[in-house]
Amino acid sequence: MTDEVPVNAAPESATIYDVAKLAGVNPSTVSRALNRPGRVNAVTERRIRAAAESLNYQVNLMARALPTGRTSIAGLVVSDITNPVFFDVVRGAETAAARQGYTLVLTESEESEEREYERAARMLRMVDGLLLATPRMSDDRIRALAAQKPVAVVNRQVEDVLSIVPDVQHGVAEVVRHLRQLGHSRIAYVPGPALSWMAGHRGELLAQRCEWAHIELIQLEPVAPTVVGGRSAAAAARDSGATAIIAYNDLIAIGLMQELVEAGITVPGMLSIVGFDDIFGADFTSPALTTVKSPLREEGDYAMTALLNTLTAGAAAPAAFDFATSLVVRGSTGIAAR
Repeated sequence: MTDEVPVNAAPESATIYDVAKLAGVNPSTVSRALNRPGRVNAVTERRIRAAAESLNYQVNLMARALPTGRTSIAGLVVSDITNPVFFDVVRGAETAAARQGYTLVLTESEESEEREYERAARMLRMVDGLLLATPRMSDDRIRALAAQKPVAVVNRQVEDVLSIVPDVQHGVAEVVRHLRQLGHSRIAYVPGPALSWMAGHRGELLAQRCEWAHIELIQLEPVAPTVVGGRSAAAAARDSGATAIIAYNDLIAIGLMQELVEAGITVPGMLSIVGFDDIFGADFTSPALTTVKSPLREEGDYAMTALLNTLTAGAAAPAAFDFATSLVVRGSTGIAAR
């Protein structure tokens, strides 16, 4: 038997029984082939998919959820869909979801705690599990969501909730050592949003490492995690007297660099700039941005895999992964100006 199917006129509303009849298999086999890829013989699966396509058959996720309580949909909430830091997180989560036969749906909070909670709560009604990437809402609200359905968070530590946090300490130690070797003894840190747990976490680790290295650290005011936010911090960074500036993320660092260069301050001749995350485009600047790289795609994949595994009784946890951050040295850091 080949995997070809006869060409028939599709019923107005094809059912799983129509697909089974056309493919010459049982309805239960159709269900396994379409809902959990890889569970039936590859030739049979191709034949079933060809039959479903010829009949324009669509799996009804809501109908499937009635007897099973599952929709085979996973949700992902990010704080800003335009921020390149989420590109790899989304890609990793999508890869993991597809691997387990899940469809991924995405929404954003636009950096608003209230919108984040409202959209996450609304999404939770239609998904089997929810992944929150760098959430801005309170721990209590995250735990309230997790009490309803499985929830995981990335780049945030929440007690009693599955949390995937990279080893920032490793990258921070490398960047402080790098700047110290270049002769910098006065560094400024530009935090991200006040609601960002990771912004505070990075600032705390920088303070600890700078104290150990006998480097003065100046904490500047929080800004939006955007290029515009970075531009708004340029005057304070220049006036701080620091010879190197570490920004909460790459977008802030890029905005800082743009504003400083336009003001006649050379980078790194007069001021060194460092970012965080190593987003796509971090090396497009002139000079290219020195940054602390985070394993964002691996975090998204691991978090989604672990989240979906909680839905399956007895499912093994994904293999442990080393989420260490590391320094990527480029042209935006140099010898401290005297």
